[in-house]
Amino acid sequence: MKAIVSEQIGGPQTLVLRELETPQPGPGEVRLRVRACGVNYPDALIIEDKYQFRPVRPFAPGGEVAGEVEALGADVTAFQVGQRVIALVGHGGMAEQVVAKVTKCLAMPPAMSFVDAAAFIFTYGTSWHALKQRAALQAGDTLLVLGAAGGVGLAAVQLGVAVGARVIAAVSSEEKLALAKAHGAVDGVVYPQGPFDKDGTKALAELFKGVCGKQGANVIYDAVGGDYAEAALRAIAWEGRFLIVGFPAGIPRLPLNLPLLKGCQIVGVFWGAFTDRDPVANQRNNEELLDLYTQGKIRPHVSAQYPLADAGRAISALAERRALGKLVVTID
Repeated sequence: MKAIVSEQIGGPQTLVLRELETPQPGPGEVRLRVRACGVNYPDALIIEDKYQFRPVRPFAPGGEVAGEVEALGADVTAFQVGQRVIALVGHGGMAEQVVAKVTKCLAMPPAMSFVDAAAFIFTYGTSWHALKQRAALQAGDTLLVLGAAGGVGLAAVQLGVAVGARVIAAVSSEEKLALAKAHGAVDGVVYPQGPFDKDGTKALAELFKGVCGKQGANVIYDAVGGDYAEAALRAIAWEGRFLIVGFPAGIPRLPLNLPLLKGCQIVGVFWGAFTDRDPVANQRNNEELLDLYTQGKIRPHVSAQYPLADAGRAISALAERRALGKLVVTID
């Protein structure tokens, strides 16, 4: 089988197209014929050995795939050969075939395309867990989303709208703001490029406060990090919830007097661990997300598709924050 492979530590330019042995499913596993693979921020980290786990090289990046069941491991009865599924595989997805645990597979709705399926569960799963379990977002809440035009950010915008929240988008360009508003954000702000000094942080905080309103944001979804985090935290409402989702702008340093003064919570979002620790709740989340998709209330915005040979370019576009919504690698 063909695969895009990391043979050495480095950026997307180090990835190479190779012919690898076809993997065989073990007990409780299925082999998938991969049709599409979603591109996510961990793909940029894992090839540089900066992610939570480090696969043995050579390995293919790509943790989120959609395809057809091609072979069954021992005792597998939940799926059938030929069935269309979404699967989370951690890595290995940017290949023609991949092995997935049955517990990490989800049957695709009949009307869902492989491209939508490959762009779906990672971002919506993360954002739904964040907004539902970690923030208890309610109808009428003000939700401020940082990085609102990215994969998880745009998912958070759509899910916030579906809940009935007042969604505010924070983005780095007018083009991204227009995209977030097209998906339901009622207002937004274009923030300047960091890093910021003390005065810059204060000015950015005033920008966030102005768009969120006098009461502030009940929930802040931070998929950016860096110096943007403190400025956003200063715009939080009393007893608000600040969601730590990702750090493409760097790991923030937050003054802990702010949570005291605001009576607010700073809440970590580790969706991957949640899926392992509470699989029943995660399955319920997945069912709710697929129902929202079927109703037309959420839909991935895939701004570009890349062939397998160009998967490195897709990862570069994401890592450099040039992507709008989701990027998908398609495998014919």
